Amino acid sequence: MEVVLANPRGFCAGVKRAIAIVEHAIEKFGAPIYVRHEVVHNQFVCDDLRVKGAIFIEDLDEVPEGRTVVFSAHGVSKDVRRQAERRGLRIFDATCPLVTKVHDQVERMRREGLEIIMVGHKGHPEVEGTMGQSEDGMYLVETVDDARSLRVARGARLAYVTQTTLSVDDAEQVILALKRRFPDIVAPKGDDICYATQNRQDAVKNLAWQTDLILVVGSPSSSNSNRLREVAEKHGTRAHLVDSAGDVDPEWLRDASRVGVTAGASAPEVLVDEVLALLTGGYPERAVQLRGIRESVTFALPRALAERA
Repeated sequence: MEVVLANPRGFCAGVKRAIAIVEHAIEKFGAPIYVRHEVVHNQFVCDDLRVKGAIFIEDLDEVPEGRTVVFSAHGVSKDVRRQAERRGLRIFDATCPLVTKVHDQVERMRREGLEIIMVGHKGHPEVEGTMGQSEDGMYLVETVDDARSLRVARGARLAYVTQTTLSVDDAEQVILALKRRFPDIVAPKGDDICYATQNRQDAVKNLAWQTDLILVVGSPSSSNSNRLREVAEKHGTRAHLVDSAGDVDPEWLRDASRVGVTAGASAPEVLVDEVLALLTGGYPERAVQLRGIRESVTFALPRALAERA
């Protein structure tokens, strides 16, 4: 069995920054540091941060007065931000800058009197955070059918934004349906789907035609990891999402002569290495590395954490 690795894969700049913010906050202010929602959607990463002193919470009422809270990479609504400020919590915002860009677009569009249709997955924390940038004038659509049946106020001036971790191909279909129905709808300045999501999906498409099975390393809660699995399947290759090497079913490998491996943007390379070791009988260096885009994007830490105690 030959093993082929997709490139790029794994951590993106926003994930690296979010993890570093939690680690630096623990180092500077001491444990515990409270984190609203999983800072990134990966079980291994969050378990590691728990050991270091992070406590993950869903409600700010769980944070004692005067303590430090980190907002996850997915972003938060304005209400959550105001609640933290009212309670006098020390805040560090690990929201991915590309998600913040979408938030800024929503605020600008609403000031211009536009009502906004968001393309995204209901219940995802990024969607909840983005929808929460405005008290009204926001609509959510997930599918082409949603776009076709959406009811908006007569005469409304419309714009759209998207969740940053969607399937590029699926999002294009929903946006096309919106444009057909609302020809004057205003597009965002630049593509909302992040560079890392696009690059990893393109790499999986390249991997799919060269393999007969793809393993995507990533947690079930990770939107971008699930999209990688879907992209592989839509391009005709069997694919499974695995949190770790322990999730690999030997039956999947029985008839596979060439197995592809990739990882979602929130999955660390150590988990990829463990899967490779399993597939190669302990010789991960034997895996074939495909060429891909070299990513050089970096995001700075908040100034208060960049200078360590």
